[in-house]
Amino acid sequence: MHIDATTKPVGLLGYPVDHSLSPLLHNAAFQAQGLKYVYVALPVTPGDVAAAVLGLKMLGFAGSNVTVPHKQEVVSLMDDLSPQAEAVGAVNTIVCRREGNTVTCYGDNTDIAGFLAPLQAFADELRGTEMLIFGAGGAARAVVYALLSTLEPSKLTLAVRTPARAEVLARDLATYDTRQALRVAPMQDAAAAVQASTLLVNATPVGMHPHTSATPWPHADDFSEGQIAYDLIYRPHQTRWLRDVATRGACTLGGMEMLIQQAAASYVQWTGHEMPVEVVRETLNQHITETE
Repeated sequence: MHIDATTKPVGLLGYPVDHSLSPLLHNAAFQAQGLKYVYVALPVTPGDVAAAVLGLKMLGFAGSNVTVPHKQEVVSLMDDLSPQAEAVGAVNTIVCRREGNTVTCYGDNTDIAGFLAPLQAFADELRGTEMLIFGAGGAARAVVYALLSTLEPSKLTLAVRTPARAEVLARDLATYDTRQALRVAPMQDAAAAVQASTLLVNATPVGMHPHTSATPWPHADDFSEGQIAYDLIYRPHQTRWLRDVATRGACTLGGMEMLIQQAAASYVQWTGHEMPVEVVRETLNQHITETE
């Protein structure tokens, strides 16, 4: 890829970002379409987020993705928000808009569309059933909003280590919980909900590379046929949790397709072009084959 003064940078704000696949997939897409953009990972420590957002404006960035742990903190730094980002209270995509000498930052949450894409094939069997999410962070907020607004769960349990944080999430999204489905369960009390849920979602980083021996739920006997386990982690491709679930006959979904689909929704906002998804998928599969 040829980079010169006319190349538009796109950033990834997170900490750490060493193992992110986002630069690989976006740069493959830019190159395939001959677009003069470059995607760079920018490690931003907590406390430096405001300075990082100012840097995007001052340095001519087209925008940025935002990953853990900054998705919620960055919300208040945006000049404008999409309805989805405002509802969820988390931003994963920033678009820098320029009018003359003025630069503003627009915050969106493409995690919602990315999360829902792999579930479309299961929508009929999932709608109206019990569901459970491990975690209550920025990713979990997008998942809760997506499920409440599309699949109408009869019960949606947040299984967490810190119930107070989950209660805040439940209050923030109460407007969208028209069926009073949301429940908060400390991890030690979540077994019954795990067993009863048709859809289980890991929205925590537990099990992510390099800590691949970890799992959000170590009790494999609680899983069964008829369940769908969806891990938002994409590295490793198959987490320990998904392997445990598969041994019990449940269906598993990894986070790679969500990664691709949320990236595609960001890409079009920065470039005005649809992402060449098949090129990206092939690039990622080749990388995984070579590195795992």
